[in-house]
Amino acid sequence: MSKELLAKSVTELAGLIESKEVSPVEATSAMIDHAQDLNGEINAYISFRADQALLEAKKAEEEIAAGRYRGTFHGVPMAVKDNLYFAGEVTTMASKIHGDFVSDHDATVVTKLREAGVVFTGKLNMHEYAWGIDNNSPHFGAVRNPWDTTKVPGGSSGGSGAAVAADMTFATLGTDTAGSIRIPSAACGIVGLKPTHGRVSKFGCFPLAWSLDHIGPMTKTVADAAAMLKVIGGFDPKDPTSVNTPTGSYENLTGDVRGLVIGIEEDYFFKDVDSEIERLVRFQIDSLVSQGATLKKVKIPTLQLSEWAEIVTSMSEASAIHHRDLVNRPEDFGDDTRFLFELGELFSSVEYLQAQQIRRQLKSEFKEALSEVDVLITPTLPVMAPNIGDSTADLNGKKVDLIDNFIRFTGPSNLTGLPALSVPAGFNGQLPVGLQIIGRAFDEATVLNVGTAVEQTRPLGERKPAVYSGTAV
Repeated sequence: MSKELLAKSVTELAGLIESKEVSPVEATSAMIDHAQDLNGEINAYISFRADQALLEAKKAEEEIAAGRYRGTFHGVPMAVKDNLYFAGEVTTMASKIHGDFVSDHDATVVTKLREAGVVFTGKLNMHEYAWGIDNNSPHFGAVRNPWDTTKVPGGSSGGSGAAVAADMTFATLGTDTAGSIRIPSAACGIVGLKPTHGRVSKFGCFPLAWSLDHIGPMTKTVADAAAMLKVIGGFDPKDPTSVNTPTGSYENLTGDVRGLVIGIEEDYFFKDVDSEIERLVRFQIDSLVSQGATLKKVKIPTLQLSEWAEIVTSMSEASAIHHRDLVNRPEDFGDDTRFLFELGELFSSVEYLQAQQIRRQLKSEFKEALSEVDVLITPTLPVMAPNIGDSTADLNGKKVDLIDNFIRFTGPSNLTGLPALSVPAGFNGQLPVGLQIIGRAFDEATVLNVGTAVEQTRPLGERKPAVYSGTAV
């Protein structure tokens, strides 16, 4: 029963908890036991909160028994990325420098999940300071992809992606500066939503790059992502980038795409793509058309400069945040992270401002394209996850830089701030492939509904990661 229980989505589990068929204590105990058993192999958790979690689960159980059921997340056990602050508890950012950091306040998203009744089981592994995409940490070890433990899970939210895929948490939150929600979601075969910039408060999240950072759900299903967005979204005066706009309604995700106009940008998003990834994404697009959507090609010329603008912006802002530690204790950073921070100090103010001009033009072109179409569909990643330790990926038999290619299709949505969702599209060999849906600002409802339509084709079938079958390497 435990394995069947842990495989359920949040919305499925919520029904069982509300009807008292499953207790929060039962679900939490099963989750912690499974996650602890598997963590030596996957390394998704940095720390567990077993004792606190069981106390929280007992409280939730008593509240529900007394008729005070709070909703979908009440009594649901969940771990979150270890750059989200918990008051009075250590938040490491997967670093040595902040290895003993204790905040005096919760992150706003943590507060909102607590109020919804979530039981927190622990903190999830990540790339140091969220500044990387392979989640190979010198301080806390490499996270392993549950579908093939020799492969990277993507990053920086690699622990989050791996934990959801391996049923080590029912859902989680990731952070995304150049793709760090969507990259591991694609690599691990789960759903990952980067909401519109300003939709979800970043207060209490250690920043990577102020103007690019987002927080969003990483879940088993689109419905779970929608349910979590409803909980964590909303205006927060403590976050200067928060936007005071209605949170929206995401309950009616029918997957009906009749009359929907899908935009395709061939010159950028379908150039230099693994042939099998491209085939799977185009197959899903054709499926949407067969369900009543129409297809329209669009041009976004400034995409050709977007990767440079993303790199200049993210590296400059990240290096500013870490400048003091880079000067005073550089040896305490991992080699890869320190190298990136050092590179970020080389960009001039002229280059940073040029990047912002590109960014402004890119926003304008996306706005124009999205006035003609309802969503844009792209591959989430143009390449497959490589082996742990590799700095390159395979692109149709050619070795290409891993970082450049992992952020190539995700970074533009950080520059523009537009909502973007990664959903599974099928398998390339033993590894899952992600499809990305980009929408208009604050129109997560349409993005999620298109994701539902893709999900309803059941692109992953009944397959589970290799760690379930005992075939993991």
